[in-house]
Amino acid sequence: MWRAGLGALFIGLLANSAAAACRDDAVFLRGAWGQARFSIEVAETYLEQRTGLMNRENMASAAGMLFVYETPRPLSFWMRNTLIELDMLFVDSQGIVTNIHHRAQPHDETPIEGGVGIAVLEINGGLAKSMGISVGTELRHNSFQKGDPAWAC
Repeated sequence: MWRAGLGALFIGLLANSAAAACRDDAVFLRGAWGQARFSIEVAETYLEQRTGLMNRENMASAAGMLFVYETPRPLSFWMRNTLIELDMLFVDSQGIVTNIHHRAQPHDETPIEGGVGIAVLEINGGLAKSMGISVGTELRHNSFQKGDPAWAC
C-alpha cells in the first residue's frame, strides 16, 4: 500500500507539470513510468558538493539533492558520513538519466561510479525502484538549459 500510495502522491503532484516553470529548488522527472517532482537543494560549490547529505538523519520523501557540474566529467560518489540510504541518479548534459545506483548504504566508502555526466540527483533509497524511475528518465531543471535539453523549461 505504501508503494502504490507514494507513486500516486508523486504523480498526482504533477498533473500539470508540463506547464510548471523551472525552479532552482525543484526538479521534475518524467518517463514511461509517469512523472514526479522533488523539492531539492542544489550542490554547486565545492564545499556543498563535498558535504552533500552527510550527517543528516532523515530526508523528506519528496526531497533530494542535485549535484551540478559545469562540464561533463566522470562521476563518482561515496557514502562517508551519510546516515541514510540513497538512490543516485546519474544524469547527462541533456538531463537524461544514464545510470542509477539503488540503495547506496550509509557509511560505505566504496566508490560508486556513474559514468560521465554533469549531474547526480540523490533521493531516498528505494524510491527509484518503487516509483519505476529508470535509465532514460528525463529531468527538467534550470541546470540542463544550456545546449540541447531533452525536456526544456
